[in-house]
Amino acid sequence: MSDTSTKGIWKVISASSVGTLIEWYDFYLFGSLAVVLSTKFFPSDNPTAAFLSTLATFAAGFVVRPFGALFFGRLGDLIGRKYTFMVTLLLMGGATFLIGCIPGYETIGFFAPLLVLILRLLQGLALGGEYGGAATYVAEHAPKGQRGYWTSWIQTTATVGLFVSLVVILTTKAVISKEAFEDWGWRVPFWISILMVFVSYIIRKNMHESPEFAKAKAEGKTSTNPLKESFGNKYNLKFVLLALFGATMGQGVVWYTGQFYAMSFLKTVMSVDATQVDSLLGIALIFATPFFVVFGWLSDKIGRKVIILGGMLLAILLYRPIYKSMYETTDLALKTEVAGSAITTFSVKEIEGTKTDSIYTTKKSFVDGTAVEEIKTVHLDNGKRIQDDKGKDKVDTKTTKTIPSADKWYLVFLVFIQVIFVTMVYGPIAAFLVEMFPVRIRYTSMSLPYHIGNGIFGGLLPAISTYFVTAAKDNGDPEFYLEGLWYPIIIAFVSLIIGLIYLSRKNNTTHDSHD
Repeated sequence: MSDTSTKGIWKVISASSVGTLIEWYDFYLFGSLAVVLSTKFFPSDNPTAAFLSTLATFAAGFVVRPFGALFFGRLGDLIGRKYTFMVTLLLMGGATFLIGCIPGYETIGFFAPLLVLILRLLQGLALGGEYGGAATYVAEHAPKGQRGYWTSWIQTTATVGLFVSLVVILTTKAVISKEAFEDWGWRVPFWISILMVFVSYIIRKNMHESPEFAKAKAEGKTSTNPLKESFGNKYNLKFVLLALFGATMGQGVVWYTGQFYAMSFLKTVMSVDATQVDSLLGIALIFATPFFVVFGWLSDKIGRKVIILGGMLLAILLYRPIYKSMYETTDLALKTEVAGSAITTFSVKEIEGTKTDSIYTTKKSFVDGTAVEEIKTVHLDNGKRIQDDKGKDKVDTKTTKTIPSADKWYLVFLVFIQVIFVTMVYGPIAAFLVEMFPVRIRYTSMSLPYHIGNGIFGGLLPAISTYFVTAAKDNGDPEFYLEGLWYPIIIAFVSLIIGLIYLSRKNNTTHDSHD
């Protein structure tokens, strides 16, 4: 490739990637701050239910992504790639900024979670149109035989967006006090996104339309009804279904297990300090992100199928051993407590002179350097203990573990391995999808299976898996923490089998001949 054409495609990738990165940043803020948001927008009398409700709201953004794919995919195939993902960028940025402006549940009651849900749905619609546009735009600029390499740069943006969200959150926490962050500081990362969106808008405004789409439009070969041609045509629908069930469905659950479920598991199941989780996840992402490009490049050489399905297979085989090892790393039953280190203090929370909670805080240390803080809150009503339906005191217990350096680096390694699986299934997926469909309906056709696979099968994973873990724990299962893994393992296994049987080896000789 000449220096001129290389420079040109780097401009395309930079402009596309910056916007896509910011949209992922916006989208991931909600997941990264789920623990804090659950206390702001939902009733505080049941923390577990509030957290599950937050995850369900998070998942709602994923559920509507396929509708965004249909709506914006149709626009992209009718009027062009550039203008469509300009609209999605502004929609995403506006919704994210407004989430940071919504008053809490204590201020406006039921309207708080309702408004968050509406904005979360708008985010999902915007992201449903963004990815297909960016991936298609870059692929249509890439030289033949190098689509895997060049589109893999777009694939890094989701992980980098998550990383940037973690950095912004950690920086905000470092600048202000813990109390201030939990009170109002959590809003700052949402507000910052509007500045990023403005910069990205300026960059994208100067981009040119995709040459393949411009050529098709000039020749009158664009579709007049992309939805009908994509899904009403049996021949094309076959490829849509194959892309979904043989690739993106499994890719979606591996993606969200390796990043979001890992983060949720560390914070809520293992009770590791949230700041430590964010930092160790960020380190793992830094080391693993270059492998998106490595596997994208490799897919140009040996084909998309072997890499995508290989990542699924490794995930299926290794998830349970990895998560068992993660859990045991911080399992207090396997550690030795420092004799006499436990100290308990007592405090009372009052609102307008009325005692609402009795709070017992116990701190203890362990020989390996682990420090544990356990806060037991006994809920009161006019000074009397509130009891549940079974006649037991209504008590909430929150445990926070601060882990030593050795444990932290071991957990970094285990998360890194999971993100390597992510890079295998996700690095080549954009080139794989682009090559399955002709230019005239590419935006629409590739967006739907991608966003069903990721938005539905992947996006529901944190809520479903957390529910499985909670139910198993309530039933007294000693390995309750592994139950949430059955969902991604089964989905990935089904996708692996379909992909092995029906996907061609190279996966780049499908619809292109029909353009």
